[in-house]
Amino acid sequence: MITLYTIGFTKKSAEQFFSLLRANNVKQLIDVRINNSSQLSGFAKGKDLEFFAKEICHIPYKHVTDFAPTKELLDKWHKQEVSWEKYEDIYTSLLKKRDILKKYGVKQYNGACFLCSEETTENCHRRLLTEYMQKHSAEEVKIIHLL
Repeated sequence: MITLYTIGFTKKSAEQFFSLLRANNVKQLIDVRINNSSQLSGFAKGKDLEFFAKEICHIPYKHVTDFAPTKELLDKWHKQEVSWEKYEDIYTSLLKKRDILKKYGVKQYNGACFLCSEETTENCHRRLLTEYMQKHSAEEVKIIHLL
């Protein structure tokens, strides 16, 4: 069985965030944001995350933009120009078009935690990504959301 984790950094202190990763024995941190260097990210900027993941949790950090929605889709969602249902359809079609399972597979992410900014998974592409992997993988996939 493959286990995939997800986490959002909004409303978490660095202590809470890294404690969750350690407590769950996460093997690698996969950043699925388009932009990992926003000033609003605090401790979750890409270069800082890479350092903290290595120093605190002894795990690698990777930024995989193929797992992110397009900037245009994200902007339309934030401006409420598309419904969540439409966002889901467009995003999962994008994952299929990018052929992420063939390109990346799922096995290499066993024990990985997929990161974005959203506090919860309700309206978050990290949930959609892991559910897509779960649905289309030949392996059994378990998803754990770290909240």
